[in-house]
Amino acid sequence: MPARATDPRRAAVLGSPIAHSLSPVLHRAAYAELGLAGWTYDRFDVDEAALPGFLDGLGPEWAGLSLTMPLKRAVIPLLDGISETAASVDAVNTVVFTPDGRRTGDNTDIPGMVAALREHGVEKAETAAILGAGATASSALAALARVCTGEIAVYVRSEARAAEMRGWAERLDVAVRIADWADAEEALRAPLVVSTTPAGTTDALAAAVPEMPATLFDVLYDPWPTTLAARWSAHGGAVVSGLDLLLHQAVLQVEQMTGSPTAPLAAMRAAGEHALAGK
Repeated sequence: MPARATDPRRAAVLGSPIAHSLSPVLHRAAYAELGLAGWTYDRFDVDEAALPGFLDGLGPEWAGLSLTMPLKRAVIPLLDGISETAASVDAVNTVVFTPDGRRTGDNTDIPGMVAALREHGVEKAETAAILGAGATASSALAALARVCTGEIAVYVRSEARAAEMRGWAERLDVAVRIADWADAEEALRAPLVVSTTPAGTTDALAAAVPEMPATLFDVLYDPWPTTLAARWSAHGGAVVSGLDLLLHQAVLQVEQMTGSPTAPLAAMRAAGEHALAGK
């Protein structure tokens, strides 16, 4: 049932470190637009060791939690159930507390990526490339499984990362080709490129952006634009940003936590852009 505006309810984002999180800005903007005057959304620095105690200390006023690193897998044994989407990558970024006291987990990063791509006109891609094989890469692979009709090339730095991505590909039933990071420039010619690497990692690739690039999805949002994204845009390519991802996954979280059928994407985007502009 949709939340009543006057109900005092709480939600928050957990992780460590967490001070940088933009989630409070987005969720509070949604509450204001939906007229949920009794709702609050905070951030708490919680690591894996502190997570069980934090969850056990929550009262009935809590509606849900957003989770970031390093909690997305650590939370799973503490939940009563998780969605198929979350189970597909062993990662939960959303916890909803049901009226009967159950803790249910979901992953909105995956459908959030798909929605962000769709907003930029990308419904399908014949092939794709993923730069990096860290924590975000498995969700990117799961999202591309819904978008890409052919092979996905994953560019990695180590055999350990390569083995991990082969495992995820088998689990997700996706055709994957593992490639060495030394050859990452060739990834830029793919119809869809997803960069999942930390800030600065792809800067050296910017000089290799082709004259007519297709679509780049760079999961970073601060600082923005990245060197790669700026060069991509300058060459006329389409760019999907990390803010697009953060917004679309947050929209799904707001809908799940509040019961509202539609979260106010435009108001949330405006709040996020304003916050980033003020940094």
